[in-house]
Amino acid sequence: MALPVGVNVGHFFRGVPADFADTVRRIEDLGFDGLWFAEAYGSDVFTPLAYAAAVTSRIRLGTAVAQIPARTPTATATTAATLDQLSGGRVVLGLGASGPQVSEGWHGVAYPRPLARTREYVDVVRQVLARDKPLDHVGEFHQLPLRGGTGLGKPLKSSMHILRPDLPIQLGAEGPRNVALAAEIADGWHAMFFSPAFDGFYREALDAGFARRGGRPQHFEVVCTLPVVVDEDVERAADRIRPDLALYMGGMGARGTNFHHDVFARMGHGELAARVQDLYLRGEKAAAAAAIPTSLVEEVALVGPAGKLREDLARWEDTVIDSLAVQGLPADLDAVARALLA
Repeated sequence: MALPVGVNVGHFFRGVPADFADTVRRIEDLGFDGLWFAEAYGSDVFTPLAYAAAVTSRIRLGTAVAQIPARTPTATATTAATLDQLSGGRVVLGLGASGPQVSEGWHGVAYPRPLARTREYVDVVRQVLARDKPLDHVGEFHQLPLRGGTGLGKPLKSSMHILRPDLPIQLGAEGPRNVALAAEIADGWHAMFFSPAFDGFYREALDAGFARRGGRPQHFEVVCTLPVVVDEDVERAADRIRPDLALYMGGMGARGTNFHHDVFARMGHGELAARVQDLYLRGEKAAAAAAIPTSLVEEVALVGPAGKLREDLARWEDTVIDSLAVQGLPADLDAVARALLA
């Protein structure tokens, strides 16, 4: 069965594209399933979704992902709930712990114990969305109301009635413990750099989490952000993917604390990942990209002519993945739609 396919725009680098509104409308008109945004330390994740909500009417709107250290859990819950109201119930709230460089360097929030922090954060978000009683939470990371301070804080309940108390929450995760946590406490897992060859590894992680929650809920969804380039020349297509892989493998995090780098090491590419990281951290970005073989690009991306893409896509369709999100805003959006949405 064909997988639903959306678009993960990511975040803006230099600025918002001039034709952004038209592109967003085009994504919906072409029949893509979802529109996802991300954030790092530039553009935020919710504002583009609100903009997209205003110019579309049907497409799902997801965060992939909203950073946990960027906002209090109550702020995240009310932002997602407000956007859900404005969009007519189209929001999927993806959350992620980020990494120590961004958490501590950009948000000033200590990073240790990210799994425990995520678990408590999701619990508070769910309490806000449930709106069944005033919020009174005493945890390791959050005290609501704050104990201490002026002493005037009191338990509060959202003054806005929540459109969907069961608004879906997904976790962005790469390591097995994080994937298991998504299966245990969330409504979905948003994957990236997923290799179909390692489907069994991820099934085990998901099953461990489902076992702790008493079984897999019917609504649980696994979304995979997937780089896609349509081009008659496979090598030319792979060349468009290599710089991003080099960035994530080599430059997204410090040496020894780069979770994307660890994904490729677990896939058996430890030596290559180390070489790419060395080159990237020395500023040799072009060499880092060139070091990535086409075979590795094809493990985690769809590249080449439309017919090849459709054939390769079958490998993802036979895995735990329930839906896909094309990475970025491809210039050949129509060609991608023809290849993947037939």
